Amino acid sequence: MTFKEQILQGIPTKLPSQKEYSTTISHAPKRKNLLSLKEKKLAIKNALRYFPKDWHAELSQEFAFELTTYGRIYMHRFKPDYQMYARPIHEYPYQTIQAAGIMLMIQNNLDPAVAQHPEELITYGGNGAVFQNWAQYLLTMQYLATMNNEQTLHVYSGHPMGLFPSSIEAPRVVVTNGMMIPNYSKPDDWEKYNALGVTQYGQMTAGSYMYIGPQGIVHGTTITVKNAFRKVLKPDENPSGKIFLTAGLGGMSGAQPKAGNIAGCITICAEVNAAAAIKRHEQGWVDVLVTNLNDLVTRTKKAQAEKEVVSIAFIGNIVDVWERFYDEDLFIHLGSDQTSLHNPWAGGYYPVDLSFEEANELMVANPELFKEKVQISLRRQIAAINKHTQKGTYFFDYGNAFLLEASRAGAAVMAKNGIDFRYPSYVQDILGPMCFDYGFGPFRWVCTSGNPSDLHKTDAIAQRVLEEIKSTAPAEIQQQMQDNITWIKEAEKNKLVVGSQARILYADAEGRAKIADAFNTAISNGEISAPVVLGRDHHDVSGTDSPFRETSNIYDGSKFTADMAIHNVIGDSFRGATWVSIHNGGGVGWGEVINGGFGMVLDGTKEASKRLKSMLFYDVNNGISRRSWARNKEAIFAIQREMDRNPELKITLPNLVDDKMLVNLFSDDVGL
Repeated sequence: MTFKEQILQGIPTKLPSQKEYSTTISHAPKRKNLLSLKEKKLAIKNALRYFPKDWHAELSQEFAFELTTYGRIYMHRFKPDYQMYARPIHEYPYQTIQAAGIMLMIQNNLDPAVAQHPEELITYGGNGAVFQNWAQYLLTMQYLATMNNEQTLHVYSGHPMGLFPSSIEAPRVVVTNGMMIPNYSKPDDWEKYNALGVTQYGQMTAGSYMYIGPQGIVHGTTITVKNAFRKVLKPDENPSGKIFLTAGLGGMSGAQPKAGNIAGCITICAEVNAAAAIKRHEQGWVDVLVTNLNDLVTRTKKAQAEKEVVSIAFIGNIVDVWERFYDEDLFIHLGSDQTSLHNPWAGGYYPVDLSFEEANELMVANPELFKEKVQISLRRQIAAINKHTQKGTYFFDYGNAFLLEASRAGAAVMAKNGIDFRYPSYVQDILGPMCFDYGFGPFRWVCTSGNPSDLHKTDAIAQRVLEEIKSTAPAEIQQQMQDNITWIKEAEKNKLVVGSQARILYADAEGRAKIADAFNTAISNGEISAPVVLGRDHHDVSGTDSPFRETSNIYDGSKFTADMAIHNVIGDSFRGATWVSIHNGGGVGWGEVINGGFGMVLDGTKEASKRLKSMLFYDVNNGISRRSWARNKEAIFAIQREMDRNPELKITLPNLVDDKMLVNLFSDDVGL
């Protein structure tokens, strides 16, 4: 069968033979066994409903084996034999080009060069899934291939519920992931209901088909690291020869060494999984591999002495590095951590003093002891970080729930008031006030031709548009504009593409709409040879309500509410998005965040131009309006500027209160 015929077939008509379990790629760790005997049988029943009854006897045995061995039913037998990657858009079978764009993005998310655990349909973060199993993938691709432009596919946590009549203006796909009743949104609830096959963790851009490999987080990390150095260095200093110490090279965290190189510093990144570190080295995302602490110390001192710009991957535990560097009196300018602590008990963070293999065995054989060892390691890591920060290290939380889980472990991480953390989130200190409040966030696009020349053309268009905007932009956003102009100028040189021909930069509503419209015009006149898919990370101005990350610089008490993300996905859906998604848990953990995303296919038509202007304007300004209502001064400036730009925008603005007036209003007041 041809590739198109296999897509159109969906679930095969003949039972495929079993496949060998690959030992050459990275697999997801075995998940917790939380199901009772009755629930295990229910999980098998749930899985079998995808298949004809005469297959059930054979598949029930196989699925029981998978559930027992891996903790999940992935249906490995049904993984298609064709190569998984983002093909040029016209190689897909389709009735509407919008659906073809979505198929391309799904395959990119599952490309082994992009995905962390491709056999388990996990893109990044240890548990960020595109689908729960291969039957869901097959059915979804079949639906997309056959849908017309007046149908919408509704996807419930990976499960394609079906095609429903809608309209040409409606999204082609609506995705939800992990949307639980609130009292059933604890980490073990994910383990249980995911094992039953009824929900999944979509991370941010995995379950919304918008992951573009580590390039997406390279940009955000570059902006963060550059501005962190600006905070700690003197005006006449630069980052060369200065240390940025962090952890994590799997999935999105693999972007850190590349970002450090672009920022111009020494990046040292610890990773316990040798395969992940080697993969990043082979991809050119990290310069040097080191396997023991003595060699790491020697190599680091050499880099400092020679003021190198270099990235070093240490295959080992980050706790050992923090402790040893203190003993060696190696000064760390910037420190952070990007291990997957949203998922601390199932492979997101590995305890010190155990090998990677020993830890993987322990987390299954004795999860309580594994948890105890993780918490001991977190306490040790924080103790070492505290000693470094007393010497002047600037440490920031990278929004991976590191400080949150450290506090739960009893680490000495709380501020004197016993409420706040002693270290800021990078959003509180950098991205919130400097980017999100002004409307700048991670705007991305994919050239569906698969042709690098199209990507080069979009780079040039984006640079031209940004330079035009910067020439008249107010002083408040000049630095943001210049950082992104520099980024797009150097994007090709930095070799950021993994998988699809994709690009990212930070832009505000004006920049996003003008860049997108210029792309659409270039598609219309043939300068760009095929449609362009627009999207963004959920880690943005409006898309995510996350009190420990994206909305951590919201101080009016509303950071634990999720109205903004819900409004964002609903508002985008009727303003022209090709697909929309809303997730529980992306980034900082199940039950800790609600986040939404979108995708939009630009096909060169007048209708696409109209849709992009309406949707992108709302997608950004919904968040700025919420941030301005929280009294964030940068957001008040930005939304007032947007109301001047578009008189039809009318936003409720806060009346500011003099804090002195609040003193002694209550009898228990001891002074604010």
